[in-house]
Amino acid sequence: MNLATWLERTAAATPRAPALFEGTEGVADYGRFDRLARELAGWLGAQGVAPGDRVAIFMANVPDYLVVMWGCWYAGTAVVPINAKLHGREAAFILEDSGAQVVFATAAQADALRAAKVGARIVTDLPQGTSLVRPVRRAEHDLAWLFYTSGTTGKPKGVMLSHGNLMAMALSYFADVDQVSASDAALYAAPMSHGAGLYNLMHVRIGARHVCPASGGFDPAEILDLSEHFGGVHMFAAPTMVTRLTSYAKASGRAGEGLRTVVYAGGPMYLADILAARETFGDVFVQIYGQGECPMAITALSRCDVSGDDMARVASVGRAQSCVEVAIADSDGAPLPTGAAGEIMVRGAPVMLGYWNNPRATADTLRDGWLMTGDIGVLDAQGYLTLQDRSKDVIISGGSNIYPREVEEVLQSHPQVSEVSVVGRPHADWGEEVVAFVVGTATDGELDALCRAQIARFKAPKAYVHVDALPKNNYGKVLKTELRALL
Repeated sequence: MNLATWLERTAAATPRAPALFEGTEGVADYGRFDRLARELAGWLGAQGVAPGDRVAIFMANVPDYLVVMWGCWYAGTAVVPINAKLHGREAAFILEDSGAQVVFATAAQADALRAAKVGARIVTDLPQGTSLVRPVRRAEHDLAWLFYTSGTTGKPKGVMLSHGNLMAMALSYFADVDQVSASDAALYAAPMSHGAGLYNLMHVRIGARHVCPASGGFDPAEILDLSEHFGGVHMFAAPTMVTRLTSYAKASGRAGEGLRTVVYAGGPMYLADILAARETFGDVFVQIYGQGECPMAITALSRCDVSGDDMARVASVGRAQSCVEVAIADSDGAPLPTGAAGEIMVRGAPVMLGYWNNPRATADTLRDGWLMTGDIGVLDAQGYLTLQDRSKDVIISGGSNIYPREVEEVLQSHPQVSEVSVVGRPHADWGEEVVAFVVGTATDGELDALCRAQIARFKAPKAYVHVDALPKNNYGKVLKTELRALL
């Protein structure tokens, strides 16, 4: 089944329902949204773009992004989303690797592509043509979304996600994350090339509103203004966005009126940060854990759990979503018992088809039907999953495993620490030693005292590096590879 059927059905049922907004200005109702998507699909067909071909989107967060996405699906093509913050050369690699011959781009991104001398056709305006009558028929395993990983350790890989994968993700959202009503509004403050953009699916299916900030990005004051204006606002946010929004709200005396649900994911949310956020905004928070290879759909921590008194649960990433199985494995892929730390593996309907043109990486990652996530975690008897770290980030000192996140949680609790990241540094006697990169004004002595009071001595940092900011990729994830290089 083609995902575009969802837009077709919603537009047929409620053509005059408000759909697309730029800031507070309405751009299209569902009837117009659907018509623009059909016309784009008809234009693609007239250009010789066939079902199964790839079409790239290199756009900032604007309402046209959704028109292009759904128009591509109407035409039966696969969408190749490219983060608008990438360099033109990085975007050029994705275009070449995916084989996309057409790329839709906003002005700045089009300039970057021209400077990179890409061979793909660059389209900056919504094309109009003969409207496609019906969505092109697609099967469950046909490619819908070719998402390139952030590539923090090398060239990004193309994650192949099918129509069936994305439908499973969206339906699990209703079952495990949140409900959506037609009066709600999805607010796109994080890149639409990533999970924030995928979360449009369930809002289109229900006929809710879609709001792109006029700034095109994340501005705390603008987010709170739009939430108050629209009401019933849902947004996806990386943990760094949540902490920035909390800090701004506290400083300005605002409580997030109109903000109904904030789904956070994409990096470690430290306990101290989520406690501060829920104190400011109330029970609006839900956490999910996913990867590009199983988008937004591995586990979910309900708003009830996030708002609860069980701190172990608040610090977890919740329980397996309805459409997946989650298990913990040893280095050979054998399941481990409850309470044992090991690699998280998942299988089920949202798990990717594989990596684009990369059978070796696919075989390494998909084993006997399981997706090996590369993340280390622990499952408790109630099925709650607690993340510890990426397997490659575990520090082995004197034969003992040290999980950086455990140390980071302690350091992050200091009121004068705004950000922290812990990595391992080679040591002649111990193999590795713990080093903490810290943003904030806390002294080394204060941080040492905090660690001595809360964790074993061998886990405490042997050195602190004070920096103005942590290096991050375009999705807000800390680049530990760069921190290691600094050492």
